[in-house]
Amino acid sequence: MRTGKISRKTNETDIAVELCLDGTGTYDVETGIGFLDHMLEQLAKHALFDLKVHASGDLHIDMHHTTEDTGIAIGQAMATALGERRGITRYASFHLPMDEALTRVALDLSGRPYLIWQVDFPTPKVGDMDTELFREWFQAFAQNSGITLHVASLYGDNAHHIAETCYKALARALRQAVEIDPRQPDTIPSTKGTLQG
Repeated sequence: MRTGKISRKTNETDIAVELCLDGTGTYDVETGIGFLDHMLEQLAKHALFDLKVHASGDLHIDMHHTTEDTGIAIGQAMATALGERRGITRYASFHLPMDEALTRVALDLSGRPYLIWQVDFPTPKVGDMDTELFREWFQAFAQNSGITLHVASLYGDNAHHIAETCYKALARALRQAVEIDPRQPDTIPSTKGTLQG
């Protein structure tokens, strides 16, 4: 079982994450931000990852630190769980529709972090959460997991739907990319012989 366990404590947040890539989609998520909890539950469910996230942060200031630091911790747990990335499929992409919204995620578990974010929201908030914070979460996740990640909202009118398609498309692409390739289960999928950046 490929697992990662991270504890991250700063003056702004206190976060504990447990992640299993070879799970069934179970989740136990408490960040203090209702919509972020909903998105992380979607991530676990549709990636078939088992995910525990318990976070407390300075929400009396705003949701920025908790959102970003949760992305950092989950990204670090992902990198730990992937290890040297031996046998993985590595690349994947997915188009995810939700009513009027459609989002494409393409990714490479390359060990080289990079984010392309082509997502616009029609409103500044979803519930109480600032929509600008979604990019912060994806940036923190990509940087700390060592993933080249391209996210593009192709169209959509509802901010909730747009955000949800981003997380669900990420989940389905990750589900494919972390799978062990039966044709080369013991090989690192790179001519360099490493996926450590």
